Amino acid sequence: MKIAIINGPNLNLLGKREPTIYGNSDFESYFAQLQSEFPDVDFVYYQSNVEGELINFLHEVGFTYDGIIFNPGGYTHTSVAIGDAIAAINTPVVEVHISNTAARESFRHISHVSAKCAGTIIGLGLNGYKLALIHFSGK
Repeated sequence: MKIAIINGPNLNLLGKREPTIYGNSDFESYFAQLQSEFPDVDFVYYQSNVEGELINFLHEVGFTYDGIIFNPGGYTHTSVAIGDAIAAINTPVVEVHISNTAARESFRHISHVSAKCAGTIIGLGLNGYKLALIHFSGK
């Protein structure tokens, strides 16, 4: 099974950025954990702070992977183009957010990607990525 994990803007700062909201762990360490816990999954990990690069990567993996786990970060609330990119591909996407966006500022209550995704996991910390993997792997 081929799974792409894509993180959007500022998620390269996990472990450093607002630890009371996003925790103390960096994503690379967590990704290594996922790889060892799901050895049968062929993973690719991609992170970008640039909207167009995220769209290009969705296009790249969106017809050849079995699933995409995507945390679009702040673009969730602003990018119609990312929502359109998800709608344009065949690979199912699970949207993940580390924080509970519904309990934060009102502008974070809007998602331009949720309706295009197979599902959404919010507010469960990094465990949201694992839950999305369980969904795709059927474990």
